[in-house]
Amino acid sequence: MTALFQAEDVHVAYGRVEAVRGVSLALEAGQIVTVIGPNGAGKTTLLAALMGLLPARGGSIRFDGVDVGALEVEDRVERGMCLVPEQRALFADMTVADNLLLGAWPHRRDRSGLRRRLDEVCSLFPQLAQRRGQSAGTLSGGEQQMLALGRALMSRPRLLLLDEPSLGLAPLVVREIFRAIIGLRARGVAILLVEQNARAALETADYGYVLETGEIALHGPAADLLRDPRLAALYLGGDADAGNGA
Repeated sequence: MTALFQAEDVHVAYGRVEAVRGVSLALEAGQIVTVIGPNGAGKTTLLAALMGLLPARGGSIRFDGVDVGALEVEDRVERGMCLVPEQRALFADMTVADNLLLGAWPHRRDRSGLRRRLDEVCSLFPQLAQRRGQSAGTLSGGEQQMLALGRALMSRPRLLLLDEPSLGLAPLVVREIFRAIIGLRARGVAILLVEQNARAALETADYGYVLETGEIALHGPAADLLRDPRLAALYLGGDADAGNGA
């Protein structure tokens, strides 16, 4: 089976400092793949390069069989890729509804589809339906993360890149966010998940990659990585109390 998304031998540098070195990974349609690792390992840099926010040096990035390495971010979005950044990048002074509508700009002429997509997002996140007229900046941290996810879904993504969706959220809210991520997989959306909470990420994902100092140190089925003693010693023990059972 041909992968929906495939990156091969990707390098990313800041000047002379190479932050990502020779990273290769792949996702199938409807699959959750996670990239875990310590702070400073290059996880966010990798996502930015895959989305086109940073230039990749060497290697290839293919989506749905097409080399997208030279495409602008907007072109990648129109093809079905979408990134939810760690900072969420919401428009705080705009309403929840307007933030959602901004996410639909690639399909803004499809009015019937737009209404249907809004209904789907509000069904997935009922809190957003209740706060449609509320300013995004007045939402709680968990609600803002839901809004960022909802806005991304308005673009009808086939591949969703998520950067630290659990960051700064209470455990109960984290569980809700990961349940939503699992629900997206059931809808056929492929998800590349970068996460600091290694246990939650591996409990949710189908396959995992461990990134250390810009390189893939380990990869395999998520269930196998959860049982790997090397990972338990480095990452999972610290997450034991924060594991969210998603």
